[in-house]
Amino acid sequence: MVAGDLAVADLPAAWNDGMRALLGIVPPDDARGCLQDIHWYAGLFGYFPSYTLGAMAAAQLMQAARRARPDIDAALAEGDFAPLRDWLRANVHGHGARYGFNELLVEATGKPLDPASFEAHLRARYLA
Repeated sequence: MVAGDLAVADLPAAWNDGMRALLGIVPPDDARGCLQDIHWYAGLFGYFPSYTLGAMAAAQLMQAARRARPDIDAALAEGDFAPLRDWLRANVHGHGARYGFNELLVEATGKPLDPASFEAHLRARYLA
């Protein structure tokens, strides 16, 4: 569509063909297919990588919080967010705009953005 070689009317079929070819599935309807996210067809390119970077950082921060506060998971299971909130305040929120994204991750977790934390999160969530 951006290059002008795909008509808007042809998008749902092209999307479904791509899903079938790449993932072996076809969404049941356009709402869960080509219309599932407003950003790309509104011309707001670049959001998907931002979401992924945020998810990777969140997994890394959570891993560091769990190392520092082993009681976090039990507290969360009881609806108690205080241990996680306190860790975030001390290690993330308390810095305000002092650090950029990468520097903040190093300060809070001891390392730059690392896909290993995100991979561990995905494995625990979807393959356990």
